[in-house]
Amino acid sequence: MSQYIVRRLVIMIPVVLGITLINYAIINLAPGDPVDLLIDPNLTEADRATRREALGLNDPFLVRYARWLGELVQGNLGYSYTTYEPVLERIGERVGPTLLLMGTALLLAYLLAIPLGIASAVRPYSGLDYATGVVGLLGVSLPTFFTGLVFIYVFSLKLGWLPSGGMTSLGGAAHWTDRLRHLILPAAVLALANLGLMLRLVRSSTLEVLRQDFVRTARAKGLGPWQVLVRHVLRNTLLPVITMAGLQLPALIAGSIITEQVFQWPGMGWLTIQAILGRDYPTLMGLNLLAAVMVLAGNLLADILYGVADPRIRYE
Repeated sequence: MSQYIVRRLVIMIPVVLGITLINYAIINLAPGDPVDLLIDPNLTEADRATRREALGLNDPFLVRYARWLGELVQGNLGYSYTTYEPVLERIGERVGPTLLLMGTALLLAYLLAIPLGIASAVRPYSGLDYATGVVGLLGVSLPTFFTGLVFIYVFSLKLGWLPSGGMTSLGGAAHWTDRLRHLILPAAVLALANLGLMLRLVRSSTLEVLRQDFVRTARAKGLGPWQVLVRHVLRNTLLPVITMAGLQLPALIAGSIITEQVFQWPGMGWLTIQAILGRDYPTLMGLNLLAAVMVLAGNLLADILYGVADPRIRYE
């Protein structure tokens, strides 16, 4: 297992480099640059040209990428073009809120999807099965920005149960109960977006496992329905779910960008939108690098958990 992990970590290096190169190209192909966004009537064209030269924007694309890569090797992600703060510090302040939001949403989605999906498979074509099917269809079909606005309208404006945005109340103490109230709506939106696919996956996987010979053998030996589900069905049902967890990370990160903007959640997603609007290239590259590392690390963790759940898998 240790050799497998080391090999995967080594393979991640060229993959991350390729991702950063493609992202750097896409960012620089976008029209405009940070200097174009400077609204100052006192700036002449000569001043703008001097500013571009100081930022290195006149250099060829590969030269700028090589310069950024050289700084990255030294542990430096550069400085923001808009706030002039170190990019590493700006991102470090936003990683915690994003991980909290994504972790809560993923945990909530799995806590609902696994029992409901198994229950739907045990009683197919029942009222619960049709209800979970509708919830799954809504979760897959509705975009997160629409769901977020609906939740804000219903639970914040009409019912007044929960705050409409932010991470803490203005002027109030940053108590954990206050943060929990602010976390519920954005986490529920992200969880609903991932719940639909997980519900259908757990249901179909459970139906397939229930048809296996070892399940019929366990029932023939006199085991009760609950023992069959817990000891034989559940573990085999979780195998494709673990695999899907790694594949859902990109969608979860993309969904958090929109959700954080809707709920003004001070995380990486909100910072991404600000960096895009400000043509803040160093901050965008730092965020893209961190997102790529998170996705690859999540896939590696899913592979490890798959081997733990299935003793037949051996990573030689």
